Amino acid sequence: MALALVALWATGAGIIALDTSVKGWEYFANPKLQAKITVVCLLTLNGFLLHHRVLPLMKKAGTLLNMSFSQRSFAVFAGSVSAVSWFYAALLGVGRPLNWKFPLTDILAAYPVLIAGGFATLMLMVAWAQYRTSGESRSFEGTRFVGAH
Repeated sequence: MALALVALWATGAGIIALDTSVKGWEYFANPKLQAKITVVCLLTLNGFLLHHRVLPLMKKAGTLLNMSFSQRSFAVFAGSVSAVSWFYAALLGVGRPLNWKFPLTDILAAYPVLIAGGFATLMLMVAWAQYRTSGESRSFEGTRFVGAH
């Protein structure tokens, strides 16, 4: 993950430097560029949180289902931010028609909505996994084996 972030920053900085050398400093006034820099900064911060908080918790617990509710919620939230941020940054990278067309608030409007949707969806999936796991353990309770008296 760290290598991917380094590559993202290096390629992004190179492209921005090239465009700035041609278009000047006003290039930074492009709301789409501002949105992409914002998302990549949040992605980087989230990467540090994943590496220093979530991954050690996962290693200690062994699985997401063995974590406390608050730890599991934090891990799922960080994972949602990561997935949405990589997608959003890529979308902004190829979204040339967005250049200078919309204000920053409009470009970033879907970002928190997608994070919230991803978080809610993943929490439902984790709850379903917990339900299935608890159902499997209950199915063995009270089971009579052939020949047992």
